Amino acid sequence: MSEVRGCELPEDLFYDLDYVWARPEEDGLVTLGITDPAQTMAGRVQRIRVKKVGAHLDAGRHVATLESGKWAGGVPTPFSGTVVAVNTELLEAPNLVNIAPYTDAWVARLRPDDAPHAFDAMHTGAVALEALQAWIERYDVQCMRCAD
Repeated sequence: MSEVRGCELPEDLFYDLDYVWARPEEDGLVTLGITDPAQTMAGRVQRIRVKKVGAHLDAGRHVATLESGKWAGGVPTPFSGTVVAVNTELLEAPNLVNIAPYTDAWVARLRPDDAPHAFDAMHTGAVALEALQAWIERYDVQCMRCAD
């Protein structure tokens, strides 16, 4: 795991280089969530709405909407696909996004329409880490966890 200004950046994830991460699962599904720098910029997340299981989304459409005291915005899916699971724990405790953005606070799992190309618009490894570091520096982000 890399860290930049307190922001955790797991090397094994794919990133949209803005605020979404994606993790391919062994069963062909893709888990989506919010990056550590993005949760910091949003502030304490107070509410989250996620599309229902079975919803089909085109690339760029919002799979979820987050609301905090200073921000409200959508979580875009980086590929077209169908929602197959929603993190119901996150619906009950939305501030998990601020505590464990890469583990307990995954947002949804999708089945990509075109699995071989699901990550074409995303980046991973050194390229992603370098771009995310530049993003963190540009927005002067210092990550922290909201425990409560």
